[in-house]
Amino acid sequence: MGDIYALLTAFCWSVAVILFDISSNRLNPLQINIVKNFIGVVGFILTIFILSIPYPNFSDNQLIILLISGIVGVGIADLLFLESLKNIGSSMSAIVATIYAPSVFIIAYILFGENITLKSIIGSFLVLGGIIISTYNSNRYSKSSKLLIGIIFGALAHILTAISVLIVKPIMLDNPILYIALIRFSIGLISTMLFMLFRSGLTKLAMTFKEGYSNIYLISGSFFGTYLSVILWLAGYKYTLAGRAAIYNQLSTILISILAVVFLKEKLTNKKKIGIVLSFIGAIIISIK
Repeated sequence: MGDIYALLTAFCWSVAVILFDISSNRLNPLQINIVKNFIGVVGFILTIFILSIPYPNFSDNQLIILLISGIVGVGIADLLFLESLKNIGSSMSAIVATIYAPSVFIIAYILFGENITLKSIIGSFLVLGGIIISTYNSNRYSKSSKLLIGIIFGALAHILTAISVLIVKPIMLDNPILYIALIRFSIGLISTMLFMLFRSGLTKLAMTFKEGYSNIYLISGSFFGTYLSVILWLAGYKYTLAGRAAIYNQLSTILISILAVVFLKEKLTNKKKIGIVLSFIGAIIISIK
């Protein structure tokens, strides 16, 4: 079941990225982050209430870890990802996302002592090579810094996401996933709302919710990307190995690029095709034991 959850995560997240990309034409990344996290939190609460899931007895140490995970993985990583998406678009974002799988393996080695094999090293080079080939001398961004900023922000977002999920993996083994998702995203939501309040004031925050809930693309993307995919994503890490979950999640790389061509009319150049293939092969090699 863990493999199935991870595969479904890739599908839901791919749909969400396209919808977030469309909605970014009206709202900035911070606004999108606030609206999508609010929808996710409401969804988690309603699901817990409907299913009558009892509150787990988290220790103080576990709550601190969940706090850190929420700030890093939701408050910071999601904001970086949305900013990256705005700068480089869905197809390029999908290529940069291939750094996620190598990040999981390296961080899992640091946290849990999982071995880094020669295959993992080769796979990591293929992933990075795919990103370089896809972005080198890109005509679209040759006269601006958007490409570089987008790649850096996107890479940091996926590395921080990998850290945030792996530090809570031990907690997920004995506790309901929905409460872990609720705590993480509540913390992320509060931190981003406070940031907007201090930076732009209450009027801007109120306008964010008003415009956000009139944007069907953002609402739909939040349902797929913050509610469904988060539950499935955490379930995948709970019920299968971290490496297997990461590679199945990485299928979103292919799906996002395909959906971007179909719905956003983005061009899939030969360089992007080569980059996607190399990066995806690298991610597969990393996951094979």
